[in-house]
Amino acid sequence: MRLNDLRDNPGARKPRKRVGRGIGSGSGKTGGRGVKGQKSRSGVAIKGFEGGQMPLHMRLPKRGFNAPNAKDYVEINLDTLQKAADAGQSSVTEDGLVEAGLIRRKHDGLRLLGSGELNAKLDVTVTYATKGAREAIEKAGGSVTMTRTEKRQRLRGPHKAKA
Repeated sequence: MRLNDLRDNPGARKPRKRVGRGIGSGSGKTGGRGVKGQKSRSGVAIKGFEGGQMPLHMRLPKRGFNAPNAKDYVEINLDTLQKAADAGQSSVTEDGLVEAGLIRRKHDGLRLLGSGELNAKLDVTVTYATKGAREAIEKAGGSVTMTRTEKRQRLRGPHKAKA
């Protein structure tokens, strides 16, 4: 075997198809686009087009709103705090839970929800905790510190002027 005998396997390198370069090329004239019609022209994007009838995605009602500045909170339950207590933590913080491997990352903060059991006395510091979660922690003898205050009540109607 010599270096000048080395070749690719047959079919390993496929030559690029030169479309629209004469009838002898095999893909000349219409260039593989069939004959006439809208799809044979350039600049056509007809996904969702229904022949002039109002398309389905426009007939259906619009619903909902995605707030561009919405915060992304990680939600955990009391049983996650119990795992932290079993691991030997007496004061639980967001960074401490990440280091312990109980949550992957904290994003914009941590919301503590009230489902699950908690038997250990813990000092918890989270972004927000629900009323049920706070009661469960205080019942177990612990304390909760929230870095974000209660949700603001949305003012509607004539009360807006007073605020």
